[in-house]
Amino acid sequence: MPSVISVENLSKAYRIGHKEEVPDTIVGAAKNVLAAPWRNFRNLRTLNTNTRNSPLGTSDSDDTLWALKDVSFEIEQGDVVGIIGRNGAGKSTLLKVLSRITEPTSGRAVIRGRVSSLLEVGTGFHPELSGRDNIYMNGTILGMTKKEIDKKFDEIVDFSGVEKFLDTPTKRYSSGMQVRLAFAVAAHLDPEILVIDEVLAVGDSEFQSRCLGKMREVAGSGRTVIFVSHNLGIVKSLCTKGVIMNTGKNTPLQSADDAVVEYLSLTSNRDLKYRGSEIKRPGKIISKVAMLGDARSENQIETDSKLCFKITLGDAGVGRFDCTIVLNNSFGQRVVLFHTIYHGGMTLENKEGQTISCVIPHLPLVPDKYSVDIKITDGGVTLDEALDCLWLDVVFKDHFGTGHLPNRHQGSVLLPCAWEVSP
Repeated sequence: MPSVISVENLSKAYRIGHKEEVPDTIVGAAKNVLAAPWRNFRNLRTLNTNTRNSPLGTSDSDDTLWALKDVSFEIEQGDVVGIIGRNGAGKSTLLKVLSRITEPTSGRAVIRGRVSSLLEVGTGFHPELSGRDNIYMNGTILGMTKKEIDKKFDEIVDFSGVEKFLDTPTKRYSSGMQVRLAFAVAAHLDPEILVIDEVLAVGDSEFQSRCLGKMREVAGSGRTVIFVSHNLGIVKSLCTKGVIMNTGKNTPLQSADDAVVEYLSLTSNRDLKYRGSEIKRPGKIISKVAMLGDARSENQIETDSKLCFKITLGDAGVGRFDCTIVLNNSFGQRVVLFHTIYHGGMTLENKEGQTISCVIPHLPLVPDKYSVDIKITDGGVTLDEALDCLWLDVVFKDHFGTGHLPNRHQGSVLLPCAWEVSP
């Protein structure tokens, strides 16, 4: 298949602002004013970064940040490509360059086809125009005629669910409404290349599910989708290929499954900072968390083993509150939740220094590394949260006596069942 996107040695540099010295004398201030034109001219010269021979193109100075550095890959028509990486790895900058919003410092990106992108809340919308006018404006920018937009108009409005507010300026929309309408416009106006950033996280779970279904539909029609997400489970299920971004550089294009596995191996070292089986947070509502169990070694238990969390609380500043413990798998997906109301039928009373315990007699999780989130809430309002505060390594145990267990790619929870064969 022909390549619809060819990226060759793409780089993007930004200058970081530094605090300037403020003259403390009249003579110093005068010298600063006189030197300003030359200083500004020199800075403008370093911004001429279209070639490798420019000062910025070869500079590794402290005031230069390379958001992208020699990124190269090719995407074929019909590919669904997931771009993954940590925050600050260059994912969003890459999408802005591909969407022709940002000009690269060096290298080039050749795009063959009509691109529709959704990069952040409000992208592509004029805040003073109504939702209706913005739909037509976006279609016109994509090169569509009014007749073509009219054919898609009802689908866009129905998908977005903002019919009641269609003639209201989009500046009055909530962030969720803006995202719903923006995605509906981007996905329904028949782009040949659809570029979506993590902005879908703003929407509710029902709308996210509809968006993923629509992206599958777009991909199934032979069009190209580029999708950035921190949810590795979605990347595996939606994408056919993957690219890992790390400090502005990329890995070669590979299958989505291989990209996720490689990314997890690259990021496994981040768990070292959670190496202990307890954390202390002086001055916080969640002041201490300890994890206890039938551990073979620190932070490690076998499948279906007992696990206990002990949480020491500080002053919550409210009369009553609730506590939640969440375990997330290595793909960043929430696997299980324990809640004082759901599981304990209790609401906590504010008393500084008290310790609450959550005992899980059997934790039937498949072997994997799990991060632990703990939240203190009052009526749905978060008072304190300790995200990724601990990690838990669940290792193999012959739970069913068969010598086999599902792996993390096949499921998350181990449940007993009985198989029978009838003649």
